[in-house]
Amino acid sequence: MTRTILVAAAAAALLAGCAGSRERKGYILDQELASAIQVGVDNKDSVSRTLGRPTFTGQFNENEWYYVARNTATLAFRLPRVTDQTVLRIRFDQAGNVAGIDRTGKELVASIDPYGRQTPTLGRRKSFFEDVFGGIGIAGAGVPGAGNAPAQ
Repeated sequence: MTRTILVAAAAAALLAGCAGSRERKGYILDQELASAIQVGVDNKDSVSRTLGRPTFTGQFNENEWYYVARNTATLAFRLPRVTDQTVLRIRFDQAGNVAGIDRTGKELVASIDPYGRQTPTLGRRKSFFEDVFGGIGIAGAGVPGAGNAPAQ
């Protein structure tokens, strides 16, 4: 009887590791509040009061605010996949008034696949021993004051 309970508990623990999970990341976008923002009417202060601080501002233009909301799902030990994403971009003119509002979804999510877990580099390939012992004897070579500088 005890053995059956132990086997059942072990099986339950193993199956619990295979369960999926869902996560919500970033800004929680309220559709009514987002649709209340109007071009030419609102400014940075009113947008900040209505939607709160942006997720991030534009890297090259601080007059662009981004609100990013993303939902992901993970099954067992797989990498998370994006199930839903909304990016709300609000552009301001030089006076700080709303000049445009753009909304995109998960169609812009890029899947980046690394190349063989290595970064290809240009140049000569070194063996293990060349990497380990290749620097012996060249420390300070050509550096003034390292003992090999010409006498004055």
